Amino acid sequence: MTVLVVLIYAAAMTLANLSVAAFGPAITPVNAFFLIGLDLALRDWLHVRLKAWQMGTLILSTGLLTYLLNPAAGMVAVASACAFSAAALVDWATFSRLTGSWLFRANGSNVAGAAVDSLLFPTIAFGAFMPGIVLAQFAAKVAGGALWAWALDANRRQP
Repeated sequence: MTVLVVLIYAAAMTLANLSVAAFGPAITPVNAFFLIGLDLALRDWLHVRLKAWQMGTLILSTGLLTYLLNPAAGMVAVASACAFSAAALVDWATFSRLTGSWLFRANGSNVAGAAVDSLLFPTIAFGAFMPGIVLAQFAAKVAGGALWAWALDANRRQP
């Protein structure tokens, strides 16, 4: 199951990058809700199943994989790898320090990771600070992350 989650995690990032390369900044809030929200929740699901060094390796590897699978997208791939890696590290640090239920920790760390990713990605990818896109992405990532986290938590509790 863990290998499948890792593959879904990497595939969602790659799909998000390819769609941004094709459609530009306007698609980023949609990606943020469906694909990045999913990645935020899956990252937290993996946090409780992997050792710290494995999680760190996954975060860095997926950032590099994002670039290697999408070099034609140029700055989108670079921005994704940078923002994804930074957000993943912030999410991981926040998740590991929060206490309480998995759902509380996942949503709390998703807010932190979404803030970092939402600021870095469009700024690097498009070479300008875009406050409307940053805010739309942040809101969509937090909402999408909460939805996916709730779904994962509900599934996790099933016998």
